[in-house]
Amino acid sequence: MPSRIDKFLWEVRLFKTRSLAAEACKKGHVTINGQQVKSSHEIKQGEQFSLRKAPVTYSYEVLGLPTGRVGAKLVAEYIRDITTPEMLELLEVLKIDQANNRARGTGRPTKKERRDLEEFFEM
Repeated sequence: MPSRIDKFLWEVRLFKTRSLAAEACKKGHVTINGQQVKSSHEIKQGEQFSLRKAPVTYSYEVLGLPTGRVGAKLVAEYIRDITTPEMLELLEVLKIDQANNRARGTGRPTKKERRDLEEFFEM
């Protein structure tokens, strides 16, 4: 029994709400076989789909179709992550980069910035 793609994305917890899943389909972030799909597209067991969440494109294979929203522990019974290692590596690099760099002027100054400020104002 096929299921709507927006409903499926919500059921397997790839989106917090069904409307967010439908919006992603509308914006062209969900593709099946390289074709953008509408939120009403019927997805079947065994199909593979891609979901673009900038800057990474995740790929999944449908293992089964749930009858309702499933718990986080049961998601692995319905989809399998087949995202390429290059995409996952890109995600890790971006996480490390964001953790090490903060935008200047945001948040509390670092120790070095504070010392530089003190030195500047002592002159």
